[in-house]
Amino acid sequence: MRSRYSAYVRGLDDYVFRTWHPRTRPASVASAATWTGLVIVQTVAGGPDDERGTVEFVATAPGQRLHELSRFERRAGRWVYVDGDVSAT
Repeated sequence: MRSRYSAYVRGLDDYVFRTWHPRTRPASVASAATWTGLVIVQTVAGGPDDERGTVEFVATAPGQRLHELSRFERRAGRWVYVDGDVSAT
């Protein structure tokens, strides 16, 4: 989660694309917001012996707040983002 956030901040769209599950990722990824903060609210599973996990986080940008519960899966030994339930304000 933190590495994907850092990639969004740095505009590393290729990294964001590669860490998105192929079943759910869009055809392309383009960073839109200028993110300025990340707070991890909670994690469930996602440890060394897990195949799935969730991360609840709040990301902030000027005039924007994104609250998401993200789902991740381990694929070929690496964690990839599957999807999430978003609430933006």
